[in-house]
Amino acid sequence: MADFTPKLVQRSLKVSIFDGSAFSAMVGLTQDYMVPFALALRATTAQVGLLSSIPNLAMALSQLAAPRLVQWVGNRKGLILPAVFMQALMWLPILLVPYLFPAGKVWWLIAFFTFGTVFGTIGNPAWGSMMADLVPPWMRGKYFGFRGRITGLVTLAFFFIGGTLLHFADADVFSGFAIIFGGAALFRMLSWYFLTRMYEPPLAQDNTPKLRPRSTLKDLRSTSLGRFTMTVPLFNFATYMASPFFAVYMLRDLGFSYLNYVVVTSAATVATLTFLTFWGRRTDIAGNIKVIKVTSLLIPLIPLAWLVSHQVYYLIAAQVLSGFAWSGFNLATTNFLYDASASKDRTRDIALFNAINGSCICLGALFGGFIASRLPPLLGYQLLSLFLVSGIARAVVAITLLSHISEVRLVPKTNTLELLLGIKTQKSIVLSGSSSGK
Repeated sequence: MADFTPKLVQRSLKVSIFDGSAFSAMVGLTQDYMVPFALALRATTAQVGLLSSIPNLAMALSQLAAPRLVQWVGNRKGLILPAVFMQALMWLPILLVPYLFPAGKVWWLIAFFTFGTVFGTIGNPAWGSMMADLVPPWMRGKYFGFRGRITGLVTLAFFFIGGTLLHFADADVFSGFAIIFGGAALFRMLSWYFLTRMYEPPLAQDNTPKLRPRSTLKDLRSTSLGRFTMTVPLFNFATYMASPFFAVYMLRDLGFSYLNYVVVTSAATVATLTFLTFWGRRTDIAGNIKVIKVTSLLIPLIPLAWLVSHQVYYLIAAQVLSGFAWSGFNLATTNFLYDASASKDRTRDIALFNAINGSCICLGALFGGFIASRLPPLLGYQLLSLFLVSGIARAVVAITLLSHISEVRLVPKTNTLELLLGIKTQKSIVLSGSSSGK
């Protein structure tokens, strides 16, 4: 470990921001345009559910192989780099789907997107393990909050670029999609280049033990990390019952133009960027679990807010609430996963969490797609009934299960008012959390 110097670490953390920015350009051009692309290909509601669920199921299963692949390759970048390169290439057949396949276009899209998702995520446990070794625990909230703001701005900028292209290519919308997916391939290739420039700290001894899901699942209740690994995916199951269908509701049911769709969807991204630093400071000081518990009580309100009105300005306000809550929840859950896993087990722990989480996301989207057409209309729309069910399910998980996860590091005891307002009272000197439970 003689070459593990602060200079190398600092350079790698800077390069990671460039990597994240290039990756985020790809995300901005694709993440919120896969469902509109499928709808342009005349996908049904059930097919939209499959487009969200099948890639997540394949991703979940591939995560189980990640620790052994790292062990086989001998280092983490040896898995990350080929996977990223292949994901970049997979955007090329996706953009050609409307032109190459006279029938079954949506099914070909689902197939190619599934392969791309697997390549794009199979290296995530190794990447998370490497970044956790590079970023000290005491500055993870600050660093990832800062990195998240930059990458989020890039995502937002390219989301607007994609929407503008589709708006002006309305007469030939598939040409617009071809341009944005081609751009996604180029930016993911640029991300690959920056990843090659990053320093990888040496693997800790036995860093990638064999993952035995059956025996590991038996022990999940005994630790805070285990309860986290079981509970957060259930929360995402409840979320993804509705998540893939907001775009369907806007574009198909409400008849939004691509421009209105971009404006409403981007409001959540703007709010996320605005509040990332806010939550980053609070996770470093008050701990991740406190932030998770507070934001998980706000998130059930998001789908319920869509029942009130379908006016654009109102939905923008609902999206601001979404960005505020999800920015804190996602940042805190990522940091907690890094904090609660020992360095030697981190690749395995991240892989197991991603596998369970991806499976629950898949099942949630499948279940939502299955029941969406079977629910009675609410205020004239069946999808509003689905949003109601999702909101109730999120609240049940947040109230009954997320409350049983405890902090794994020592932090000042902080109540909700102190957390949100950033004030300190005499109670704040009492420490909560434990170094056990990892």
